[in-house]
Amino acid sequence: MPPLPPTPTLPISYLSHLFDNMSECYKLFWFKAILDNVCAGKEQLSFEELIDCMIADVWYMVTEYRLNLGPSDTLEALVKSVYQKSGLKSSEKRERIIAWLHEGEDAELLRMKKTLTNQVPFRLQAPFMNSLKGREWEISRKKLTERINKEERLLYYFVDISGLKSKIAVTPEWRDYMRTNQVILRGWIQYHIIQYLQKRNPSVPGIVNKISPPQARKLERVTKYWKAVISCGDIHEIYGDCRMTEEQLSIDHFIPWSYVAHDELWNLHPTTRSINSSKSNHLPDWDSYFSKLCDVEYQAYEATWAYDGVHKEFDKCLKEHVNNEDVRVKLYRQGLTKPEFAENLKGIMWPVYQSAKELGFENWLLSPAPKPNEVHQ
Repeated sequence: MPPLPPTPTLPISYLSHLFDNMSECYKLFWFKAILDNVCAGKEQLSFEELIDCMIADVWYMVTEYRLNLGPSDTLEALVKSVYQKSGLKSSEKRERIIAWLHEGEDAELLRMKKTLTNQVPFRLQAPFMNSLKGREWEISRKKLTERINKEERLLYYFVDISGLKSKIAVTPEWRDYMRTNQVILRGWIQYHIIQYLQKRNPSVPGIVNKISPPQARKLERVTKYWKAVISCGDIHEIYGDCRMTEEQLSIDHFIPWSYVAHDELWNLHPTTRSINSSKSNHLPDWDSYFSKLCDVEYQAYEATWAYDGVHKEFDKCLKEHVNNEDVRVKLYRQGLTKPEFAENLKGIMWPVYQSAKELGFENWLLSPAPKPNEVHQ
């Protein structure tokens, strides 16, 4: 990671040590919330609005990606509590999350918010304050605030201490520095967030893609490939066993995208829009569906080598959706028998599936459509 931009008027060397010796993630997201608000034009910030920004920043990581923020992380627990009580979706927009938090009066949530303010607003600036050591930090908030406010060249100072309504004021020099160098500072924070999350989620793939909500995924080439396959044979959808048509085609990630964070061809197969919506980001029951997945994937494999039109679309997919050379050899070389193909596909998918299951992705079975005489009048 390149050094932060220097300036003769500010102690940038202290800033560069802001995230040293972190046992929890609070410092990362507290500082990110300050940066975001300063770059939005604010000068004074309340503890509560910064905490609300922190919750919104980790919302998708915790509720959709199921990332672990720490062994007993209060911010993670707070997000999970809000998720259960609010009815907000895992994919909820940031503005709606913050609006709900701003209006909420739940006593337990307020208590958890206050817990987050016990240390980090004060301890974040420890690299700037050599005068405070060891147990000297363990004094009343009033006395600690008075000590901190006597220090020179800090990022911010305390304007008022009143629970969640407490406020900090970022100094003009640091506000200018943050606004001028915000792109570099955001990259610096992102780097430390990725490092932190990788350490606490060692078996989870695609951490770099899970620090923010996903962008629109590009599955046009895969869609064209499966349309070509469907046009050449009798392809049945694996969950509901209906015959696929090009018009109803929807591409499903067998192991949810929110776990794998990629669009590799081996994990993609055709389904209908309604079933895809019903499945959402759950894990399909392995015993019920994996053999059917093997069937339809092998049908596509055979069509690829039998029809020029399918092979043309497959070649286009290779460039974007098959990024592992070992997978290319195991699944897409010519001459594989069906047992070989199925065994190779299982070897690729099963460890990833198990890891997603251990992380908490729920097992899913398609509910059968009711028979006419079972429909309630």
